Amino acid sequence: MRKSNQLLVVIFTLLLGSSFLTAQEEQPQRYLTVTTMHWNMDMEDFSMKDWKAVEKEFTDKVTAKNEYILATNFGTHFMTADNTELVYVQLFNSWEDIDKSNKRNEELTKAAWPDEAKREAFLKKRDSYYDVYHSDEIYATISGAKPYMEEDDKEMLFYVRKSHLAFPDDGSRKEFKALRNPYVKDVIHKNQYIKGYYPYVHAWGADKRDFVEVFVIESLDALDKTFEETAKLNKARFSDEMKQKDTGKKMGKYFTGFHADYVYKSVPGISKKMPPPPKK
Repeated sequence: MRKSNQLLVVIFTLLLGSSFLTAQEEQPQRYLTVTTMHWNMDMEDFSMKDWKAVEKEFTDKVTAKNEYILATNFGTHFMTADNTELVYVQLFNSWEDIDKSNKRNEELTKAAWPDEAKREAFLKKRDSYYDVYHSDEIYATISGAKPYMEEDDKEMLFYVRKSHLAFPDDGSRKEFKALRNPYVKDVIHKNQYIKGYYPYVHAWGADKRDFVEVFVIESLDALDKTFEETAKLNKARFSDEMKQKDTGKKMGKYFTGFHADYVYKSVPGISKKMPPPPKK
């Protein structure tokens, strides 16, 4: 893995963006809320099967019917610093829809369980799977996504890379787009091992430098192959090594050099999927 870790430093320097670039992105900007939760480790009769059943019931009766929530997903610990954590993400069309969705959830929950006692019992059972502590972040989408288009019921890995952005005085949207767009098109989108790719920048939360990239990968073996294939595709873009190094140097001013890596496992069957785009 040492070779792969060294490749990370080179490969992902070209992926970094900045929140000041979002104004010129061609794709519509959306917002992603990320809630990091923790399992209730004191729950003696914990059952993953029962937890999935509870969350599926809530998704079917509430989340799936909430018109303000475009999509949701769960990710459970696979390779992170805390084996008790899981993340719950929700995608929205606008900042306003985040607030509207909360009110709508309340309405749909009451409609799904009109009997107050039964409603409270269900919500108490749902809450019992989690520790009281959680944290929230909101991210804005930027262009370059590679939508995951394969089986919804297939368990996948989410490789999440969080980098810290720099805000150089001599940076520009024009330069950044000229450097990043070809890389996204000719490397990420052409990499057969990257089944999906979603980049986000900080919108609200603890650190405005956060730049988050989510790669949908089939396995850890495929993750290693992703790094190797990325290096090959990136090298093929340049006529000589000096041009490759020069591009990396130009992009270097857009990031601090810090990054953190996480791997989560998807939980098929309990998420809300975005409908396919209308046919033209």
